[in-house]
Amino acid sequence: MASIKFTTKDIFEQDFKIGFRGYEPDEVNDFLDDIMKDYDAYEAIIKELKGEIARLKAQLANAPKATTLPVEDSETLRTERTTSATNFDILRRLNRLEKEVFGKQIAQED
Repeated sequence: MASIKFTTKDIFEQDFKIGFRGYEPDEVNDFLDDIMKDYDAYEAIIKELKGEIARLKAQLANAPKATTLPVEDSETLRTERTTSATNFDILRRLNRLEKEVFGKQIAQED
């Protein structure tokens, strides 16, 4: 994972050299102020998410193992139902196609 190179304080204290045709200092400062606000927001989000991860890991460690099995079983059932419904639809379509194709041939042979 990449490490964070700058803090909000580093960005705030950064000075730029002003050349003959340099950037407008006020514009640069306004832009850096916006970057600092975003950076603070990102840090808050990261802190919140790390706390949530720790809480969920603790909850998972304290959860009984039996509660996780029915969830997996229900997922398996849901997948099997979807597969069987799909197979049924395919068989029904094949049946219609066979009646259409072979039904005409059988009627002609009689």
